[in-house]
Amino acid sequence: MGDTIPTGADRVRANRLVDGPLALFVYGTLQFEAVLTGLVGRIPDHRPATAPGWRAAALDARVYPGLVPAPASEAHGLLLTGMSEREWRILDTFEDDQYDLRRLDLACGSAAWAYVWQGGDVRAEDWDARDFQDRHLQDYAARCARIAPALEAKASTGRG
Repeated sequence: MGDTIPTGADRVRANRLVDGPLALFVYGTLQFEAVLTGLVGRIPDHRPATAPGWRAAALDARVYPGLVPAPASEAHGLLLTGMSEREWRILDTFEDDQYDLRRLDLACGSAAWAYVWQGGDVRAEDWDARDFQDRHLQDYAARCARIAPALEAKASTGRG
């Protein structure tokens, strides 16, 4: 999807939430309670989920992963439900234009939306959630809490 529309010096994110997504499959940093709490102020309802045909790939020079097609793999994560429009907008603003919001089929038979990586720099190995938790989670969650007010302001004005 073209996520941005140039408008002079500013770029405005197209409304990726126009279809009213109900559930979000998260496979990376958004699986961690501290990150979700830092961004949206609470932990939405959730349950384990798997997306067959995808993997959470490690990315060069980044501590977070990208969901990429991988026919022989499956990405493990959480299915977030019961989020408010405000929470959706904050998370959509948090995910930059290198991610495309797409509908995926999950192993449980239901479908959900997920942020699929569109950028480059995909590494051959999968992202290591345990390594992220041990080495980066504390600082990453603190950063999310610091930027949350700006994300909410951008989300409320429709500017990404």
